[in-house]
Amino acid sequence: SPRCPRTLLKQEWEVSPAPGAPAASVPAADNSLVWGPGLEANIVLPVRFFYIQAVDGSGKNLTTSPGEKTFEVKIVSPSEPFTRIWIQVLDRQDGSFLVRYRMYATYTDLHIHVLLQDKHVAKSPFILKGPVYHEGCLCPQPVGSVWEAHMRCPQSFAQIDRDLSLYTTVDPDLNAQEIPQRFGQRQSLCHYTVKDNKVYVKTFGEHVGFRIFMDAILLSLTRKVRLPDVEFFVNLGDWPLEKRKPTEKLHPIFSWCGSNNTRDIVMPTYDLTESVLETMGRVSLDMMSVQANTGPPWAEKNATAFWRGRDSRQERLELVKLSRAHPDVIDAAFTNFFFFKHDESLYGPLVKHVSFFDFFKYKYQINIDGTVAAYRLPYLLAGDSVVFKQDSGYYEHFYKELRPWEHYIPVRADLGDLLEKIQWARDHDDEAKTIALAGQRFARSQLMGDSIFCYYFKLFEAYAKLQVTEPKIRKGMELVEQPADDLFPCACHRTTAKEDEL
Repeated sequence: SPRCPRTLLKQEWEVSPAPGAPAASVPAADNSLVWGPGLEANIVLPVRFFYIQAVDGSGKNLTTSPGEKTFEVKIVSPSEPFTRIWIQVLDRQDGSFLVRYRMYATYTDLHIHVLLQDKHVAKSPFILKGPVYHEGCLCPQPVGSVWEAHMRCPQSFAQIDRDLSLYTTVDPDLNAQEIPQRFGQRQSLCHYTVKDNKVYVKTFGEHVGFRIFMDAILLSLTRKVRLPDVEFFVNLGDWPLEKRKPTEKLHPIFSWCGSNNTRDIVMPTYDLTESVLETMGRVSLDMMSVQANTGPPWAEKNATAFWRGRDSRQERLELVKLSRAHPDVIDAAFTNFFFFKHDESLYGPLVKHVSFFDFFKYKYQINIDGTVAAYRLPYLLAGDSVVFKQDSGYYEHFYKELRPWEHYIPVRADLGDLLEKIQWARDHDDEAKTIALAGQRFARSQLMGDSIFCYYFKLFEAYAKLQVTEPKIRKGMELVEQPADDLFPCACHRTTAKEDEL
């Protein structure tokens, strides 16, 4: 049975490419562009980021890399001799660079120097008037609308509107009784209350390890912005839970994956959420690192469809069988057998794990459901290969914003037309490349960390407005403590909401 996919987000930090420069051109410091959220003090993220676009002396954008070490970035604080900031300049191989930096302390001011052969680029140095808070700093902006404006959050997310349209009101008192009775024995659930911007939780069921992802995003959000008082239930399992028809009494359940025959309220997946929180930390695959590891240029990629994974769905077995029958068209193999009896004669020997970044040696990427949606789709889109996406009843928070033949090539659920679609891509190379780049643009603009924070905040804000009884700290709930930041404590300058608005 299936596993959930992943969903969508926010405004364009990207700029539209200008006409391309000749291949041999070199960047000019005055003409090159620098922009993005990481140049603004008020946009607090686990890892801040901004962009550089190399532009030559005649004003044309470079469309190939001028070299990984072309630009140098230094970040200093005039009041601190040593700044604890880790910086990476990621070459996106298309004439642009993504600069990301993780701060381990809070600074009064930051000066960001972007240099090309010791010459300042664009309006460098960029001065962030402080305090500039780091991820660990507990200093929430008291007014949600002010935080949203700083973050450039969109007015709304269509998926949130769709999910909440089924609920005219929400009764936390009633849900606190009924949801544990209905789901608490068989499912793994977390019952959360956010009260006075503190997070409380009670767990139900045996498999509650995934609670760490929800705890982490809630704590991270409440360090940045004051959340409304809100009480809700999170499903920690793969499958969405609320199977009743919209005409029946529905229980609001927050899940990481949605499906066409369930009514769960969808959040960004735990995998995407963790990759935002742990970028330049525990995770190596995230929406930024993938942009610097998209493999060879399109013309040099292998014109074969590629897939690796485990046997978590029947269609995956069919895909590997197809690959064995057509090895010149599809390279698909299992790295792990878990669900089905391993029949080597049908499905071949298990193969070694391949680095995700090596997927992009191939032009064609196959995205096929696992237990629910395959949570790799954001990263596949962020590469510069074209994605073949299986039609599926499962979706992540952004799937409904994706359009077939614009952002990906659709494939029937039973994979019956996969060979034909791959042949189409081989015969229409320019069109396939255009689809690949549109998918990449979508991922770059809609699935970065700032969008994910906006999505969670807008979801809790909209849900809180539906509540007709007071969210309460229920019996058995425990406080989820903020992690101690003893090494680099920060002094929060914010006092009252009133003062902040002046």
